[in-house]
Amino acid sequence: MIDAFAIVSPLLRLLDAETAHRATVAALKTLPPRAPPPDDPRLTVSAFGLDFPNPIGLAAGFDKNAEIPDAMLGFGFGFVEVGTLTPRAQPGNPRPRAFRLIEDRAVINRYGFNNDGHTPALARLSKRARRGIVGVNIGANKDANDRIADYVAGVAAFADVASYFTINVSSPNTPGLRDLQQPEALSELLARVIEARDAARVRPPLLLKIAPDLTLDQLDSIVRVARERRIDGMMVSNTTISRPAALRSPLAKEGGGLSGAPLFGLSTRMLAQTFLRVEGQFPLIGVGGIDSAGAALAKIEAGATLVQFYSALVYEGPNLVTRIKRGLIDVLARDKEALSARIGKRATALSDAN
Repeated sequence: MIDAFAIVSPLLRLLDAETAHRATVAALKTLPPRAPPPDDPRLTVSAFGLDFPNPIGLAAGFDKNAEIPDAMLGFGFGFVEVGTLTPRAQPGNPRPRAFRLIEDRAVINRYGFNNDGHTPALARLSKRARRGIVGVNIGANKDANDRIADYVAGVAAFADVASYFTINVSSPNTPGLRDLQQPEALSELLARVIEARDAARVRPPLLLKIAPDLTLDQLDSIVRVARERRIDGMMVSNTTISRPAALRSPLAKEGGGLSGAPLFGLSTRMLAQTFLRVEGQFPLIGVGGIDSAGAALAKIEAGATLVQFYSALVYEGPNLVTRIKRGLIDVLARDKEALSARIGKRATALSDAN
């Protein structure tokens, strides 16, 4: 089979990162609809009241405006997350605002929730045949007077079409947004979005997405509030504002959130710490630096029930989904062990290593 990404990738590299991404989305919009390939039953996962055909998801940010969820499901993702979506359209931060750190297999972005707003995305999602799991990542407008009200509006708008919601309070690119991770603000936020969800005709699961740059004391507080409010799950983690010393790219000094391979260690340790604190009350999704079956399995063993990636698509292309799934099946066949038995297997070891 011809690997189209291998042919197109050198051409995309001639474009800046954001232009290349927009060209990719435009091209994917022209693909005819296709059903995802069938998955090995050993990859099936149940979480948040949903049945996932496999645990590999597309992270938010790739399909900001819900233009191509079905095209991405067609590549074999077990689920796709669209957004981040804000009530009103906003341009985001000035360009350039996305950078490939090729030497580090990483990306830095400072987009700032650029998106078309709720209305166009809702229209697109409403027209779907509703096959496959599509989550909606919601955020707040930069100039909102009541940011929590923006999250409430997102839940109310998309409850009928979202398989689940991700409450994104962890992007580093909207000033002050991460303040919503503070206990009092977070408790109010979760109370209000849960109230909105429970008032809707359909009640999708609610997940909270956190930053990887938290102290353990901050993590303690977040998990305590999440457990008290009885949310359905957490996502660990968003991009990092830190810059590992080993970064080689001259673009490493650019401001914004770092994702890709250098985020793997930090986000995986935060995942393990979160898993131990949650104590099985709800499942976790592991995000950050996944670029192989081994990396996906490491997230699962750190405590993830499901995993997501995005930045690795820049370097590996969509066939990475199939390679990860094949690698997981090989491990399960070799060890004669269910995927669920691996969840959190190394969480304590990773926690003790910090």
